Amino acid sequence: MTEALLSASGIRAGFGAQTVLHGVDLDVNQGQVTGIFGLNGAGKSVLLKVIAGIVATRAGTITLDGAEIQRLGPERRVALGMAHVPQGRQMFTSLTVEQNLRVGAHVLRRRDRSAYAGELERVFALFPILAERRQQAAGTLSGGQQAMLAVGRALVSRPRIVLIDEPSAGLAPAVVEELLSSLLAIREQGVTMLLVEQNIRFGLRLSDHACLLQRGRIVYSGAAGELDSDQLASYLGVGRLLGNDLATGLGKKPARGRRTTARRT
Repeated sequence: MTEALLSASGIRAGFGAQTVLHGVDLDVNQGQVTGIFGLNGAGKSVLLKVIAGIVATRAGTITLDGAEIQRLGPERRVALGMAHVPQGRQMFTSLTVEQNLRVGAHVLRRRDRSAYAGELERVFALFPILAERRQQAAGTLSGGQQAMLAVGRALVSRPRIVLIDEPSAGLAPAVVEELLSSLLAIREQGVTMLLVEQNIRFGLRLSDHACLLQRGRIVYSGAAGELDSDQLASYLGVGRLLGNDLATGLGKKPARGRRTTARRT
């Protein structure tokens, strides 16, 4: 049985008087990609920010490799091996591509300066266009190139887990496919990822495990290949719209997964 690298249990969080997450339980297994899917306003990005330490928990625990981290700030979580690719990518636009990567690697460079060069070359091998434009200001890159830089900036720190928020947002279909190919290559290297994605076709093709979030509660948790269009239609209202493209993307015949009963609060 694959061991969970990251676990969240009973997570409640929100803003002011509003509670967004209502007792979320989540496991991310070592070396796998876990995808979180849901409609707008379901709490997907809030959940990722809670795990990253940007939004505080009101209740519940978060563990990374068995150690509780919910009381740690974002910088401590980064030092423990967590990297975050935020929604909207958030480049340092006036800095060059290579300078952005150096910022992403600041913890690694402080811990093992000699390792940085190797990690930088690994990122450039994954994204050759970044190597070609290493001296170009990040703000002048295309949207797809900025998405690659955001992922590369996370990877260059040699993280134990990467949190990725809506990587395909705003990208042209051809660029989405190129980004997906790169992320699949990263998955093949055994990098553990927790993905939030509105584009279900994209997300399910990348994910090993899928969680469906509805109004701040996990309502389904199971292997991505076991989701079918009826379940997606039931939980998200989109499954039947995907049609044969869902089965083609997953490369498997539809089968039933495990339904998680939402708890009352």
